[in-house]
Amino acid sequence: MSHANHKGTALVTGASTGIGAVYADRLARRGYDLILTARDADRLQTLAEKLRGTGVKVEVLLADLGGRAGRAIVEARLADPAITLLVNNAGMAVTGPLSATDPDKAEALIGLNVIAATRLAGAASRAFAARKSGAIINIASVVALAPGLVGDVYSATKAYVLNLTQAMQAQLTPLGIRVQAVLPGATRTEIWERAGADIDKALPSEMIMGVDEMVDAALAGFDQGEDVTIPALPDSRDWQAFEAARHVLAPNLSRKHAAARYKVAA
Repeated sequence: MSHANHKGTALVTGASTGIGAVYADRLARRGYDLILTARDADRLQTLAEKLRGTGVKVEVLLADLGGRAGRAIVEARLADPAITLLVNNAGMAVTGPLSATDPDKAEALIGLNVIAATRLAGAASRAFAARKSGAIINIASVVALAPGLVGDVYSATKAYVLNLTQAMQAQLTPLGIRVQAVLPGATRTEIWERAGADIDKALPSEMIMGVDEMVDAALAGFDQGEDVTIPALPDSRDWQAFEAARHVLAPNLSRKHAAARYKVAA
């Protein structure tokens, strides 16, 4: 690999399988050195050995992002000036309504999907802002736009990731830092099995995208400069219209007096 192709180092969370593993493969092909983090040592080592064959450097960083100690390990690693890209992908799913969700599972879900994602995005933001360069890819989900479609708590965590990403964009884009939110639809990965669901029984085949195609589309969106990429959405104008409608609300969301329809006649 020539120095001209070198993009720096990408840190990919949840890299042992699924979306994270495919991102690692694609980024290696683009010339990034890699730091791969997850809990599964065997899978990480297998993937690392494969990717080293492409000529890039690959480091394995074992960490359980569901706990404070694991988060601290990765946060500290993000201070490395060699890191130019964070793929904030680690996550889990819990299906079903809140009323039927085990509270401990809901707490674990929030710990990984929200707390870990926030802390790592924050660590990367501080490091990148100091040198006014870098990029962050936050993996959300289309359920951020469809509450309760898969699971109440899961949908809420992904809405949080989308909201956080858009706030980060407003703050970091002027500093030269790219921040992209990726909203996959149903993607064929192990997250479904771990959540106790059969994707083929839950959804028609027309709604399920292969993980390779999803990541390739997300990276194409990144290359095109998209702030929010929805790989399955045929017409980007639909998203633009959605965002325009949101912005129309903005001037009236906070005012000195209540709207007239809420005033009770004397």
